[in-house]
This record gives sequence, structure tokens and C-alpha cells, in this order.
Amino acid sequence: MRVLLVEDDELIGRGIVAGLRQHGIAVAHVGTAQEAQSIHAEESYHALVLDLGLPDQDGMDLLASIRAVEPQLPVLILTARDAIEHKLNGLHKGADDYMVKPFDLRELAARLHALVRRTLGRATQVITAGPLRVEPASGLAWFEDNSVTLSRREVDLLAHLANADGRWVSSDALNDRLYGLGEEISSNALNVHIHNIRRKLGAEAIETARGLGYRLGWRLVP
Repeated sequence: MRVLLVEDDELIGRGIVAGLRQHGIAVAHVGTAQEAQSIHAEESYHALVLDLGLPDQDGMDLLASIRAVEPQLPVLILTARDAIEHKLNGLHKGADDYMVKPFDLRELAARLHALVRRTLGRATQVITAGPLRVEPASGLAWFEDNSVTLSRREVDLLAHLANADGRWVSSDALNDRLYGLGEEISSNALNVHIHNIRRKLGAEAIETARGLGYRLGWRLVP
């Protein structure tokens, strides 16, 4: 299991990373909302552990941003805010669980395992096209039955092309799908994602036609 931890206290963060590792959980630790959004866009995680008192953005706003692009990701809020109003607000705004500091690392690990088991038990959309299988909700992918690592935006791009069902998709439409409003996009960002997908899956994975855009190189399997 891979977990993204957003905790600005370095000492607490190191303790959580070390403690969860003993329970078979790999943790990527960041200390700001900006770092969290950046790493979440590039990698897939099984769960998010979120502190609310971040230095650059309130954790509830970060939760809303992540929920907008990955609604199925299990989120556990871990915070010093212990008022019942805070707990209710966090759960109403999209968190799956809420723990108050100080906490027991064994309980945190147990709750994370339970959240992920619950998520894996749900019906999961699987996109199958040629030798490729992708689970957009989890970010997991297989190519010719071998696990392949794709970034979150690479998964989103493939899912969007698959949903187009063989139709050409313009670069503008893909950029709108991959990036939120107000997010800066470099002029070659889309080309970089497509290059990386072709490097991992083969040149035939995505077709390009001048004036038309892009489409998935393999037809969907019903």
C-alpha cells in the first residue's frame, strides 16, 4: 500500500513514515498543499493522510481540490482540531475518516488498511484496450499483463481518450481535462505526457493526426 502524507510538522511526519512502514505501508511525505498537489498529479496512491493546519493552504481546501480530480481516493484527516464541529465538517466535506492528535500509530495503520480494503471492495471501472488495462480510480495499470507505472495525468489522459471511443480529441480538450482552471500549463506539457506514455507502452499507444488531435491506438474491448 502507498500512502500520501501531508503533514507540515517534520518531526511528526518522520514518526508517521517510520511507524507506518513497520505495518507494511509505504509513505510519501510532503509538508505543503502545493507539494501535495504536485506529487498527487504525478503519482498514484491508495490513500491520503491529511493534516488541516498547512502553512500555505487550509487542508479542507486541499481536500476539495483532490476530491475534484480523484473522488474515490480514501482520505483520512489527521489533525489537532478536536471540536465536534471540525469533525463533522471534515466528514461532510469528503473525508472518509477523522483522527485527532495525539494518536496511536497502530490505530492509524489499522484505519488505513480498513479504508483501502473498503475501496478495493467497490465495483472498479477497468478500461481494457488491446494489451492495456487501466483502473482510473486507483491509477493502476497493466501492459501485456505486466504492471506498469503511470503518473496520475498519464492515467487521466488515457482514460479520456478511451472515453472518446475512437474519436479524435483535440489538444485543447485534453489540456482542459488534465489541468484545472487557473493552473499554469507549459506549452509542451501535453507532448511530454504523450511522449512518456509512448515510451512506456509503445509508439502505437496514441495516434496523432494534424488538425484532428489524438486518439487511443487500440480499440476498447467490451
